[in-house]
Amino acid sequence: MRAGDLRHPIEIQHKVAIRDPGSGEFGEPSWQPFASTWAAVEPLSARDLIAAQAAQSEATARVVIRYRSGVLPTMRIVHRGELYSIEGPPLEDPKSGRDYLTILVSMGVKDG
Repeated sequence: MRAGDLRHPIEIQHKVAIRDPGSGEFGEPSWQPFASTWAAVEPLSARDLIAAQAAQSEATARVVIRYRSGVLPTMRIVHRGELYSIEGPPLEDPKSGRDYLTILVSMGVKDG
């Protein structure tokens, strides 16, 4: 992957429950920024869609970012104002495992 392919700005968000300082109770969870980065965002090809459906995945697109630790399937991605759920654990690049992450996503959010 060339650096020029990472031309789409995205934001990765995670759900955070904020504790009330007075009562000590946790409030309603909200989505907070985890990271803003550049990515290659591509819809899955017909062959990839068929393979994803065979694996019972709802993935409809692929997001590739530079390696970043801590990205989890419980997070979501915002791209061009649209929300994407992360489908399964991010896949590390096959050579070093530390250059890029490939994240399979589906349109919409499953959990809030």
